[in-house]
Amino acid sequence: MLQTAMHSSARVTDLPPLSTAAADYDIVRRAIAFISEHWRTQPEIEAIAEASGVATSELHHLFRRWAGLTPKAFLQALTLDHARALLRDSASVLDASYEVGLSGPGRLHDLFVTHEAMSPGEWKAGGEGLAIDYGFHPSPFGTALVMATPRGLAGLAFADMGEEKSALADMRARWPKAGYVENASATAPLAQRIFDAKLWRPDRPLRVVLIGTDFEVRVWETLLAIPMGRATTYSDIASKIRKPKASRAVGAAVGKNPVCFVVPCHRVIGKSGDITGYHWGITRKRAMLGWEAGKVA
Repeated sequence: MLQTAMHSSARVTDLPPLSTAAADYDIVRRAIAFISEHWRTQPEIEAIAEASGVATSELHHLFRRWAGLTPKAFLQALTLDHARALLRDSASVLDASYEVGLSGPGRLHDLFVTHEAMSPGEWKAGGEGLAIDYGFHPSPFGTALVMATPRGLAGLAFADMGEEKSALADMRARWPKAGYVENASATAPLAQRIFDAKLWRPDRPLRVVLIGTDFEVRVWETLLAIPMGRATTYSDIASKIRKPKASRAVGAAVGKNPVCFVVPCHRVIGKSGDITGYHWGITRKRAMLGWEAGKVA
């Protein structure tokens, strides 16, 4: 069984409550969408604030509270130069992580995770006989859909306001024969463990259940080796699993990752350094990368 560790620093103790972070994200999402469209012109904060529908000072303080860095620094974190800088380091970082058993000292601010994979038979059965509790909870990246089995966290997805039913339908389609029960009281502790960095403890690792094909699980295990604040490519992952010509298949597996954020598929970018698509929205992917950049700055 693999165990992955991200170490938190003193700064994370100042994070706001999840309800505050979720409310912030609605404004931040608009800001990130504007930044993503206009980053080449390096827009001033006044333009970003206007597009976000808030005053300049409010946006500045909100960003500092949400990500730990200014809108200008966030803008810089989303440029291609930044992505390429991450990419230049990715191969050696991934190698080093493997050499130390996926628990190297560079994994700052990450979750402590231990995981197991369900058998191929359980996956092929479409989750038949599997009981899954689910609930919707606030998070720094919008509403989070948390799904749990008695064995641990089985699913994590995101939705903007009004899209909760679609997110649930998307996740249920992965295991169509499982039994689903809405039980927010059961999934709330998991939501806290995932998004409250004060609860990221090595002596209480978050247990994750990976439900997929053998190939998909191998890809998802490789994602766990990407340290926070770093990125890698589909081709690098393909090489790591000894399938160097399977970049396209790796991309499909990354897109099917059922436990996003915890299994950090958002840290995979294009070979050119481009921040490419994301199942739960490229704006949210940019938000995650920028939020993490603030935590390791």
